[in-house]
Amino acid sequence: MYSKLLIAFFMSSIGIRCDNSNITSPEGQFLFDFTKDDNVYDWQEQSDTVRSVGMSKAVFVLHQNTQFRRAIFFALLNPQLNGAGFAGIRALGYHDLTQYTKLQVQCRGQGQFNGFKIVLRHKGLNNEPNYSFEQYFQAPKDEFAVKTLPFSEFKAYYRGKRVNNNETLDLSQITSIGIQMYGGVYQPVKQKGPATLEVDWIRAV
Repeated sequence: MYSKLLIAFFMSSIGIRCDNSNITSPEGQFLFDFTKDDNVYDWQEQSDTVRSVGMSKAVFVLHQNTQFRRAIFFALLNPQLNGAGFAGIRALGYHDLTQYTKLQVQCRGQGQFNGFKIVLRHKGLNNEPNYSFEQYFQAPKDEFAVKTLPFSEFKAYYRGKRVNNNETLDLSQITSIGIQMYGGVYQPVKQKGPATLEVDWIRAV
């Protein structure tokens, strides 16, 4: 317990939000619940424009009226000819998810392409040259549905390419959670153009 408090203090000192307000219930721990009070201000864009050849764009906004409230991830993917490119967002924080085995996202995708991925980082290693732990999924169309992503299936990647190593995701120190639309440079399906992902909530179960 003492070591976790030290980690939380360290994360706060370098500008990473330590989230002690996560909602835990029999349904799991809600990391982000956009149907209620969570906002999108802590999410930041992380697209391929971090490199000189990148031309993609991503934004994350709240969408609400008197009847509903959710977040929408808008992506415009302009990949290179080989499919290299990504449009994404991420939220830095500190989450201990050791008592859970899966990540769930209630969402709906719209657009010609609906391939997305969740990108996790741990131990404060939130930027290159450190690799990330990723899992691809196809967003449900037409109706909202829950996508379940086992933590055991998050694999190490570096710039879209699978990394062969023996390190596994440290669920006790998740410090970055991201969503990306990918170009598919190393995937059988290549994607480009606009897409949206409507998100109600993200939770660990």
